Amino acid sequence: MEVIATMAEVAKIFSITMPIFLVLILGEKFYGWWKGTDTVPWVDALSSAYSGIIFSIWLVLGLTITVVSYEFLVGNLALFHWESTFLLYILTFVVIDFNGYWGHRITHEFNVFWNKHLIHHSSEEFNLACALRQSAFDVVEVFFFLLIPAAIIGIPAAAMAAVLPVHKLAQYWYHTRLINKLGFLEHIIVTPSHHRVHHALNPIYLDKNYSAIFIIWDKLFGTFQKELESEPPVYGITRPSQTWNPITINFEHLALLVKDAWRAKSWMDKLTIWFRPTGWRPKGFEEKYPVNKITDPYNFEKYNPPLSTGLLLWSSIQFFVLFGLVIYMMHNFTMFGGIGLYIFAVFVFVQVYSATELMNRNKWAPLYSFTATIVAFAIYFCDTSWFGMGKISSILPVAFLIYFLLQTIAAFIFTMKVAAHHFLQNDWDDDFRVIDDSVL
Repeated sequence: MEVIATMAEVAKIFSITMPIFLVLILGEKFYGWWKGTDTVPWVDALSSAYSGIIFSIWLVLGLTITVVSYEFLVGNLALFHWESTFLLYILTFVVIDFNGYWGHRITHEFNVFWNKHLIHHSSEEFNLACALRQSAFDVVEVFFFLLIPAAIIGIPAAAMAAVLPVHKLAQYWYHTRLINKLGFLEHIIVTPSHHRVHHALNPIYLDKNYSAIFIIWDKLFGTFQKELESEPPVYGITRPSQTWNPITINFEHLALLVKDAWRAKSWMDKLTIWFRPTGWRPKGFEEKYPVNKITDPYNFEKYNPPLSTGLLLWSSIQFFVLFGLVIYMMHNFTMFGGIGLYIFAVFVFVQVYSATELMNRNKWAPLYSFTATIVAFAIYFCDTSWFGMGKISSILPVAFLIYFLLQTIAAFIFTMKVAAHHFLQNDWDDDFRVIDDSVL
């Protein structure tokens, strides 16, 4: 029960911080636009924000798994017992930060674990929005073994559960290009300059600056690199994702590993590909099974399929509606009940997939949207209050059903407009995403 109560408190924190983050993103965009240096392309920001929605839900729900597994370790390994004091929480924060450095470093250095972290680097921009690109795999603490030292010294699970979200949220502010170097703070904490290096794909910057809060870990373990004026950072990953869909990005590297393991003729390659250095592929695979790769950081085309004004506006509406629903869930966490929370998570998953594939101008977007609508109706038939909204107003559940019907119609209309434009230009291609629909 203590864990559930902690989850509810974390959900309440998210219900407050998520709107604040959104306001800060809009503020960064407005400031950049005002100064003539906009670093927040709106479609990219929407994709990042959708990723943040998925992460926030799975972090709250997955907190149970992390805390219960850690609680088991503490119960069996603890040599000391701590009172709930300010000193305990400071110690917990430092321990989490040290654990975070090594967990972060492992995700960069081993093939299978890169899939857990790739999404955070997938944006070809660097702004507050890209900070929201967090892995859905964080629902499970893969590196729980790194917490064994914390369990041995007896840090309670409740303290871990309380500090983990705070530690995560404290990493938000330094994802920006608008703040220059910060003097003496550059020697103590992670700053925007340090983290710009970490997100860059320039060869000199790759796999540097893993620290989350205290930069001292990088300096101690030889992974520090300062930002150089002679080498402006270029952002993204060397194998670009080329999609706005955060769900696809969450699985793309894993899919490549599975394919390569299946294709490999050597059993040694099949078994070891997972724990080879990130990016490793069996000999000859780069030629036989090529994947898109950036070799020149200063000469590549960013993923940015043009969207019509109408589609951009509709995509924004879809995001804000879903965002409002998620805030509602976070604020009413305990009312949903265990099963209700996971049903809502599935609904969000399907809705995000549908909305972002429409942003990708995928020809199957109407089908994805129809699927999301079917899920929404199925939930209504099982619970006519639609997650308790009927208690607020009897009109709300029906209004949402009408909205979901409209989103399927809108997806069909936008997709057909793109197809019609393509047909009139007499250059039909199966991939609608290469069409310039700016005239629509």
